[in-house]
Amino acid sequence: MPVLYLGHGAPPLADDERWTGELRSWSATLPRPEAVLVVSAHWEDDPLTLGATTTVPLTYDFWGFPRRYYEVAYPAPGAPGLARAVAGLLDRPVSHDEGRGLDHGAYVPLKEMFPEADVPVLQMSMPSLDPRELFELGGRLAPLREQGVLIVGSGFMTHNLSCVDMSTGPDHRPPSWSAEFDDWAGRALAAGDVDALLDFRRKAPAAVVAHPRTEHFAPLFVSLGASGAQEAATTVEGFWYGLSKRSVQFS
Repeated sequence: MPVLYLGHGAPPLADDERWTGELRSWSATLPRPEAVLVVSAHWEDDPLTLGATTTVPLTYDFWGFPRRYYEVAYPAPGAPGLARAVAGLLDRPVSHDEGRGLDHGAYVPLKEMFPEADVPVLQMSMPSLDPRELFELGGRLAPLREQGVLIVGSGFMTHNLSCVDMSTGPDHRPPSWSAEFDDWAGRALAAGDVDALLDFRRKAPAAVVAHPRTEHFAPLFVSLGASGAQEAATTVEGFWYGLSKRSVQFS
């Protein structure tokens, strides 16, 4: 199976017909997975924790949105076999949280890519934001690809909400810090420059502004490791309220 890093956005991004269409078109090109393993920007937990292996209510981990966003359902099957396989591949303690449903970093994009909710999904926490630790973690998960598991890192290529002006409209020209970081990341991914990506805080332009906290870039390192540090092809690009939507596939 390929490995993905995708931008999931806030729940209202699901109202953007262009973005949802891009995700549907992308998923149509993928082989059907036996299961999906998601690492989301919205779940940090140490020791590493695996979410529910049965279908439980979603985790609506956001505040202040209209009621309809809290009524979204995505009853994907759990993946207990995948949970056992993940635990068996890792060289660290693994916890389980059977009450934690998929958060919006998982279900928002998956609802567009696999709308029938018929593919088993397991979510895994990030035990750290350290790039090299997450890269090594992804490498340990790589054998799952041969078992038909689609490994998905879900974040956003640039993510500084304090610099977002929602009055400008979703298609407004991006600020220079977002455009520059996105361009650098796109070129580094296409070139397979893993060393630069792992050292992005020093190597990338405007890195501290694009990611004042790095949790939305961090899932990329799991994907990089799981891919075997392959070059990546961009599958979604452009900006939403100035934030980069760039998503990539490692074949």
